[in-house]
Amino acid sequence: MTHILALDQGTTSSRAIVFDAQMRIAAIAQEEFAQHYPDSGWVEHAPSDLWSSTAATARAAIEKAGLRTTDIAAIGITNQRETALVWDRRTGKPLMNAIVWQDRRTADFCDTLRDAGHEPMITARTGLIVDPYFSATKVKWILDNVDGARERAKAGDLAFGTVDSWLIWNLTGGNVHATDATNAARTMLYDIHKGRWSRTICDLFDIPLEMLPEVRDCAADFGVTRADLFGREIPILGVAGDQQAATLGQACFAPGMLKSTYGTGCFAVLNTGEAPVASRNRLLTTIAYQLDGRPTYALEGSIFIAGAVVQWLRDGLKVIHAAPETQALAETADPAQDLVLVPAFVGLGAPYWKPGVRGAVFGLTRNSGPAEFARAALESVGYQTRDLLEAMQADWRREGAQPTLRVDGGMAANDYAMQFLSDIIGAPVDRPKVLETTALGAAWLAGMRAGLYPSQDEFARSWAVERQFQPAMTPELRESRYTRWKRSVAAVLSV
Repeated sequence: MTHILALDQGTTSSRAIVFDAQMRIAAIAQEEFAQHYPDSGWVEHAPSDLWSSTAATARAAIEKAGLRTTDIAAIGITNQRETALVWDRRTGKPLMNAIVWQDRRTADFCDTLRDAGHEPMITARTGLIVDPYFSATKVKWILDNVDGARERAKAGDLAFGTVDSWLIWNLTGGNVHATDATNAARTMLYDIHKGRWSRTICDLFDIPLEMLPEVRDCAADFGVTRADLFGREIPILGVAGDQQAATLGQACFAPGMLKSTYGTGCFAVLNTGEAPVASRNRLLTTIAYQLDGRPTYALEGSIFIAGAVVQWLRDGLKVIHAAPETQALAETADPAQDLVLVPAFVGLGAPYWKPGVRGAVFGLTRNSGPAEFARAALESVGYQTRDLLEAMQADWRREGAQPTLRVDGGMAANDYAMQFLSDIIGAPVDRPKVLETTALGAAWLAGMRAGLYPSQDEFARSWAVERQFQPAMTPELRESRYTRWKRSVAAVLSV
């Protein structure tokens, strides 16, 4: 058994990646699935799509690698976080579609919670702010809106889970209802200090404890797959939410290390060590990973629109046919024009947390065209990242220079975007040789648990950079550009 299978279940597609004994990629399989928008601001996934695409890509990746299932030592799982599912324990049938992390249907209820003064208690226990982003209000909505759901939940007939739990349930044939500490920490129901579900918060949301999964370490025994799925039972030995898995894949094991992942959104995670740091700047205090029963904490900033702004150029404005075109377009933009795009298409995430605001473009002229829009779109991601890093530095002050930022995700391959990112934050940006850091983190957890992969220290030493971007912008220009961004955001917030 010389290989690890990583299942990477994301927001728009499911992927399976096979890693060999040296943690090199042997094969990748990917399958997109439908997004459902039943109402304005609502986003859903069909649970059957999440499961079938995961199972199909798992089989396809093993086949593409030219392996037999007897070559797979273990499975690691990483997943889109906060997306909530509720299903019947007896039949395994979901009550309705999964409510996706992007969904905003519970915004009014979140306002009610804040108005009633509950946010300080929730933040103190969970490290999170009150926002529709997290799972708790989604679960409450399901129990409130599906006939008989809450009664069935109180009777112990229903199970709640984030996507990892749903996959584990299906992989094990309903034998295991579990999650890991990183996914639990994103539900707004988990006390990250005591390491257990908060009865106080569950009672506040009227969510029965009986429907919640067991919380385990990231590297732990999550059961074995049904023999009929892959021809033999395969142990599931690693689980982490996607951003935490990327933190592991980037080998950010030391306090002060920082990574940022650029997918649909952008998620920056700063390792703060064994002690949680309470944010004074609207960041999230969360669990970076948990091994041997000991949590390592982090500060996290979430941007809702990163790679999605490039999708908007392609699908909305139709000024490009494929994402890679943005680099060449941005490089040809008129330097005399200074367009600023605030991509608040679904509101603004950290550190603003304003779900109701919408996007805007500033600085338009008669000569503004596709090149200028492409440049503004890519630069918007750098500006938003600086917002996060400034909030992190204010929350977690340490002597010395700002640490190097390690980047991954699809947009990390864009040289223009990464150079501007380095310019606007005024610090080096490291792009690793293995860009599939999310899957690599899940694979490392499972492989380490299986005895195939090395310990933290050895894994950290093996991490390698493909390219480092150094800031080339003058400090005066950097501050001038960032000041204009802040004025643009203030204008959006004032509408």
